[in-house]
Amino acid sequence: MATHAGRSLLCLGRIRASGLGLQGPLSRVTYATHVSTRSSSGKTGLPTRGGGKLGRRPKRAPGDPRTEKMPVDQDWTAVYPAAAPFRPGSVPLPVRMGYPVKRGVPPEKKGNLELIKIPNFLHLTPAAIRKHCEALKAFCTEWPSALDTDAKCDEHFPVKTESTDYVSAGPSVRNPAARVVRLKVKLSCLNLDDHAFKKMLKLVGERYCRDTDTLTITADRCPLRQQNHDHATYLLTVLYHESWKTEPWEAQKSVADMEEYSWEDSPSQRNLVDTLVRAEGEEVREQLLGRREVHEYKDSVTRLKNEGESERTVMLYKEAVKKVLDL
Repeated sequence: MATHAGRSLLCLGRIRASGLGLQGPLSRVTYATHVSTRSSSGKTGLPTRGGGKLGRRPKRAPGDPRTEKMPVDQDWTAVYPAAAPFRPGSVPLPVRMGYPVKRGVPPEKKGNLELIKIPNFLHLTPAAIRKHCEALKAFCTEWPSALDTDAKCDEHFPVKTESTDYVSAGPSVRNPAARVVRLKVKLSCLNLDDHAFKKMLKLVGERYCRDTDTLTITADRCPLRQQNHDHATYLLTVLYHESWKTEPWEAQKSVADMEEYSWEDSPSQRNLVDTLVRAEGEEVREQLLGRREVHEYKDSVTRLKNEGESERTVMLYKEAVKKVLDL
């Protein structure tokens, strides 16, 4: 390989320039730059191996994509047996994704980075799920024949626990909302008397739904789901035992302190009985409370007192009064 060396030479000299009409000596400085010397070797360029030309492998022509060779009845679980990024050459679908350029259509799947970024569920097709279920059947037991209806399931398993699993694309597989646990139970399934039931309603407050008779306890204070499940179970146990306790001050409750209106021994019951006795005689006093009209009147008054005045409750009370007085 040839080498180049650059040298600079500085020549200083004093000359006499009398012939030019100059009396004094004239100083002259001569510069020479870029003086190069070449080596004796005449070879130039890059070194070669084996004394021949630099060899390169010839480029192979790209073959047809896998989508062109797939049969119609192919086993898709063999193409995507597990979770994997999107491969445009393996998905025989005209998938497009991305921002449409110049009001056109989104870019096609080939070379589309947007399809590779996002997770896909191509490995969880119905055929794959069916295969998974068939493989898991060997480790499962048959469903009990005694639990063939939802009513029987609620009877034998009154306490239900709900939680949610989240699947999202992010740096972590954990979701803070996955720790929340909801425990539901119907109060009619618990062994509660009238005193315990009313005290339970006072303790739980808005967590009880009267329409479905369901108590819902939500636990989300602890960082783990199992901890919240244990905490919700503990709260239900404490509520049950506290509702059965009778404090000394509870014996001093009056009618005005009751949680709900009670028609028995109320002024409404006494006034109705007195009115019917005056109209029909004293001998029917014992049979009055067993009449169907009196029961409908009792229900309408109780509903009006507990639910408040509305168009529905007032109309039911009006019809009950007309029936009991035979108007």
